Amino acid sequence: MALVNQALTAKRVEQAHRVSSDASAFEENARKAAEIARSQGMVPALTARWLAKRDQALQENLVAVDWTGAFSTFTKAFRLSLQSLILALGAWLVLAGEMTAGAMIAASILMGRALAPIEQVIGRWPQFTRAKAAWAALKEDLATERGPSRTRLPEPDATLAVKGLTLAASSQAKPILYDVSFTVPGGEALGVIGPSGAGKTSIAKALLALIEPNVGEVRLGGALMGHYHPEDLGAYVGYLPQDPTLISGTIAENIARMALSPDSEAVVEAAKRAKAHELILSLPNGYDTRVEDNEIGLSGGQKQRIALARALYGNPVLLVLDEPNSALDQEGSDALNAAIRDMKERQRAVVIMTHRPTAIAECDKLLVLEAGRVKALGPRDEIIRAMMKNASEVQRSLGNGQVA
Repeated sequence: MALVNQALTAKRVEQAHRVSSDASAFEENARKAAEIARSQGMVPALTARWLAKRDQALQENLVAVDWTGAFSTFTKAFRLSLQSLILALGAWLVLAGEMTAGAMIAASILMGRALAPIEQVIGRWPQFTRAKAAWAALKEDLATERGPSRTRLPEPDATLAVKGLTLAASSQAKPILYDVSFTVPGGEALGVIGPSGAGKTSIAKALLALIEPNVGEVRLGGALMGHYHPEDLGAYVGYLPQDPTLISGTIAENIARMALSPDSEAVVEAAKRAKAHELILSLPNGYDTRVEDNEIGLSGGQKQRIALARALYGNPVLLVLDEPNSALDQEGSDALNAAIRDMKERQRAVVIMTHRPTAIAECDKLLVLEAGRVKALGPRDEIIRAMMKNASEVQRSLGNGQVA
């Protein structure tokens, strides 16, 4: 009966395992996109989707357990029937004088002891497995930090102010950023430029409240970033990271930041603002095309355009772009610049971290970082002229040295 149980319930157990694995894969995919999820206020939607997948996995597990329970009940009834038959046979043998009453009782006990472990394995193993998984999930949930509830602040005006921002990996480490200060009012775009490792991405993470500054402050609309409820801050800030990760789901769900009921009108508007509407319509199922493991073969530039639409969804007051055109062609770069112009016309603030000249075409000011410090800050054209002048002086100095 144990073998029959395994044969008939194997497919159901496999189905339950497949659904559970799907939920785990979604969880892992969401974990990889943790920065995007937190910065864009997608955590509640992702949590709801994960819970839905877990509920489905639980239902499939219950079906498998029900079948196992049915076999467990049958084996228990079968064992009791065998014990009754053994007692009946023993009683007949005792009456015939061929065995003693003690031997009859001993035979019944031995048979019960022999069959009990098999019955318990069939009936209890699924419960043990579920209990173990539940305990692990509970430990993980209890270990998760939960911040205090915050008063919900209204939508801020688009004024970003960074004052004395200093970041260090540890108290003994050299600061990644040191005393960085700048202001970006609504209707302006600031370009943050500098060599790799200068601290551009660290500034982006500080603006998104993904890391806390050791010293200094970051304010949006006059309030510290940490004073906004995480879900609200995600709605107020649009973020396009260097790696435009797309989460398992449809294109529309990704643009809508994984909302359970995406606003179709807002999704299409965001795609049009990112000049990604025609691109999405060319996909097999348009906005309903699924992107699991990039099976549809999106290029890096296409993913970046869709991620830009996600950043623009909901008309955020602040747009943070970290190397936004790293994978874009000329058409994509033009679309990016058009989106930045649109944000400025809407009196929104834009901050762009880049080292590509095409990304600063719409910037009003430039901030030059070097080894985590502000080397220059001012109007774009003035900064560019100063940098070109310095480069010319260096070339002349090198030329004089070679002649000498």
